[in-house]
Amino acid sequence: MAKKVTESGGNIFLDMGFPPHEAEVMLLRAKLAEALRGWMEREELTQAEAAKRLGVTQPRVSEIVRGKVDLLSLDYLVGLCAKARISVGLRLAA
Repeated sequence: MAKKVTESGGNIFLDMGFPPHEAEVMLLRAKLAEALRGWMEREELTQAEAAKRLGVTQPRVSEIVRGKVDLLSLDYLVGLCAKARISVGLRLAA
C-alpha cells in the first residue's frame, strides 16, 4: 500500500489541524525551544547546568529539550532566550 505524502504549508501545527491563531503561537514556541536546545549544544551544557544558568529547574529544561512547547508560554521562552543571550526578533508580513 502506497503512503500518501502531503507537503507542509510551512507550519506543522496548522497542518496538524490547530486553529490558525494557536498554530502560529505553537510555531513560535517551537522555534524558541529549538534556539534554546541549540544554545545548550553549543555551550555543551547538561540539563542541570542549563537550568542553573537560566535560573529554572531541570525538569523545565527537560520540557524544552523534549519539545513540550504546549507547557511553556511564549513570554516565558522569550525570557529564557534573553537569559541565554539569544537575540529574539520579530518580522511581520502584511
